[in-house]
Amino acid sequence: MAVFTSVSLEQLSGWITQFSLGQAQAIKGISSGIENSNFFIRTDSGEYVLTLFEKLRAEELPFYLHLMRHLAQHGVLVPEPIANRDGAIIHELNGKPASVVTKLEGAHQMAPQAPHCAAVGAMLAKMHLAARDFELSQPNLRGLPWWRETAPIVLPHLPADAQRLLLDEMAFQQAFAAGGLHAELLKNHFGPIHADLFRNNVMFDGDRLTGFFDFYFAGCDTWLFDLAVTVNDWCIDDGNGQLQETRVRAMLDAYHAVRPFSAAETQAWQTMLRAAALRFWLSRLYDFYLPRDAEMLTPHDPVHFERILRLRAAAPPPALY
Repeated sequence: MAVFTSVSLEQLSGWITQFSLGQAQAIKGISSGIENSNFFIRTDSGEYVLTLFEKLRAEELPFYLHLMRHLAQHGVLVPEPIANRDGAIIHELNGKPASVVTKLEGAHQMAPQAPHCAAVGAMLAKMHLAARDFELSQPNLRGLPWWRETAPIVLPHLPADAQRLLLDEMAFQQAFAAGGLHAELLKNHFGPIHADLFRNNVMFDGDRLTGFFDFYFAGCDTWLFDLAVTVNDWCIDDGNGQLQETRVRAMLDAYHAVRPFSAAETQAWQTMLRAAALRFWLSRLYDFYLPRDAEMLTPHDPVHFERILRLRAAAPPPALY
């Protein structure tokens, strides 16, 4: 993610001695993203990712890091947090909470085709099932309560037509959240989710999926919302935001083969796609109009998800199954 807090090789060299990883050889900041300071590091024993948490406090990290460890130990392809010699996986560096995790092989697949979407769908379903017995719990911190807080902050920055869209969609989503269909999803189709599974949070080695990473927006929410977030990024025409049915079908069929969809999820599908678009429109609006300083930071264009929200509200998506 963007580098807000610098770490030198000299600082890393002293700090890394608490682990059984050998000496530090190199460190390089990772420029993409907007939440944490991330670095690729190399030691005598291999390559890892170092994260300094800019907003999360140490007491807020156990859910994320232990979820990653739980998933890794249940066959889901995710980075695994590295414990120091005392067994701790939450550390401190330059006054910030920190973690070291294994580095995934491969690279981002920024031009996905149907086989990539199928691989992501199958692994996402496997992740949802594997996390059902995870003992820790916390809400999706970018869910409806956050939308309610954030919408009034960004609203004055928007032109009139975008203000109307935001107010209308907030009313629609709040009404859905108060209804019986949402209650059914929360009761029977709910658990830890990634909540940010964009293309730049997945790695491929060729056509082989090597893992999901960046779980620091994870929380407990409906599995369908997690799938909707993923479809809204992986299965669209990048130029206009339209869903590409071949890729959508590949992802949904692969997911359904691992964890079959219910009738309630089928009914809620279009609403969840709208909710996923609203969530990222709001966060991008906030980051665009209330930016934070960073050494390397490129805010995302909020218009992209405004366009996607309009499209998802205007037309039914491909059916779940």
